[in-house]
Amino acid sequence: MSAFHRRGRFARGAALLGALLAALPAAAQQPAVTVSSPAPGARPLTLDEALRLAEDASETVQIARAGVTRARGDVLRARSERLPQLNGSLNYSRALASEFQSLGGGGGSDTTTAPAPACGRFAPNPSLPVAERLDSLEAAVNCAQNSNPFAAFSDLPFGRENTWQLGLSFSQSIFNGGRTAATNRIADAGRARAAIELNAQRAQLALDVTQAYYDAALSDRLVTIAEATLQQSETTLQQTRLARQVGNTPEFELLRAQVQRDNQLPLVIQRRADRDLAYSRLALLLDLPAGASLALTSPLDDSRAVPVARFAADEALLGDTTVENRAPVQQAITAVSTQESALRIARSQRLPTIAVTSQYGRVAYPTGAFPSLGDFRSNWTVGAGLTIPIFTGGRIRGDELVAEANLLESRARLRQVQDAARLDTRNALERLEQARAQYQASAGTVEQAARAYSIAEVRYREGISTQVELADSRILLQQAQANRAVAARDLQIAQARAALLPFLPLGTGQTGQSPQQQMQQQQTTPARPQQQGSAASQANAFTGGVQ
Repeated sequence: MSAFHRRGRFARGAALLGALLAALPAAAQQPAVTVSSPAPGARPLTLDEALRLAEDASETVQIARAGVTRARGDVLRARSERLPQLNGSLNYSRALASEFQSLGGGGGSDTTTAPAPACGRFAPNPSLPVAERLDSLEAAVNCAQNSNPFAAFSDLPFGRENTWQLGLSFSQSIFNGGRTAATNRIADAGRARAAIELNAQRAQLALDVTQAYYDAALSDRLVTIAEATLQQSETTLQQTRLARQVGNTPEFELLRAQVQRDNQLPLVIQRRADRDLAYSRLALLLDLPAGASLALTSPLDDSRAVPVARFAADEALLGDTTVENRAPVQQAITAVSTQESALRIARSQRLPTIAVTSQYGRVAYPTGAFPSLGDFRSNWTVGAGLTIPIFTGGRIRGDELVAEANLLESRARLRQVQDAARLDTRNALERLEQARAQYQASAGTVEQAARAYSIAEVRYREGISTQVELADSRILLQQAQANRAVAARDLQIAQARAALLPFLPLGTGQTGQSPQQQMQQQQTTPARPQQQGSAASQANAFTGGVQ
């Protein structure tokens, strides 16, 4: 380079430096760009605390726990059929009117006439004279005609006003064709299915809270990146405006810097709105007020395992990839067991049933309202019953056909669930490996992009590069920062899902995308060819589709 060119370059640099120093007061008057930070008094919240709060407040988990309690009740009810049944009873009744009152029963006595004299037993005496014998015979006949023929039943229930009954009933099933055993197996399968459902809901809740927590943390990071980018654009605009004032920059460069700064403002507004939505979703899962101020303290870039071990029914199964240990497969197996027992119950209807029964009772018919111990009389019966179906019009055969069809269907569904679980397990492992690879690949990209931008900024400030180069460096830095944040979030979600995989329903978290990512995929243009996945679409949103 000639001395003339060196002197000219030095003169331009000195003039630019002087203009910058002179314009510092004017630059200080430009509107400042504020970087968002947690509100004062925000509640610190770790991921572990969020998981605990969500479990205590989750209606879904409470419903699953109610299902477990209901299943325990079904088991107790089914087991009761094996044991004898003993019931006690106490009954009292008062007769207001009786058909036996007119017969001189115990319904009430007529006090309008004197009671007839008591008649003794007639005993003929051959030694008496004939006249006396005839008189005694006539008196006996007259007494018999005037006496109450039902007087001997006066202490029986005919027409009694008050009746007390004490009773005990006993029954025991001896044989019912295996119906009781099959009913108990159905109840046990229902309890196992309810327990599996509870574990699945707890695991699903842990995954949902983990995703909501890191979505909120990601939204914080994206807001920070967007605001930092806006601040960089503002700084570039100020530098370009100063350079324009000293005549070193054309008006085109000033307009370009102004447009780039203005294009960044809507993106900052959108990122803040996405952050508010992410925090609202997290607060909803934790049963906190919608406007609760939270400060997430668990770092997004922490690659350690998510603390979800306590949500596992068996910690030994954390991360297990065996298909038979998946919760949906276990539920399908219990469904097959239930249908097998239902078929056994349907077939047991063809067999006879034998039962033993006994009834013991104490009955009293007191003349007053309350009886004494001596008023009670005993009734006690013991019996055995045998029931054999002879003709049911095809009902039993119909029940068997329905049970057989249900069993075939449940077995087919079990095979379907096993195939789906095998594919879902492979998908989860592939996404975990992909998330790890993306996170490792983004490790040094942010530092390199930041270094490249700082160099481009110096080059532009010294006038040896264009604003296009500076803008491209800024875009690359934005993409690198966004890719790193999204990769960290995807890794955390993938690790949590892989750990809880045995307890999760099928297809849970297959997309692994946050609401911000799904929205941006619809609103932004495709990313650059060398970028793939959710991180690329997230980073591309910062550029507004500028390539």
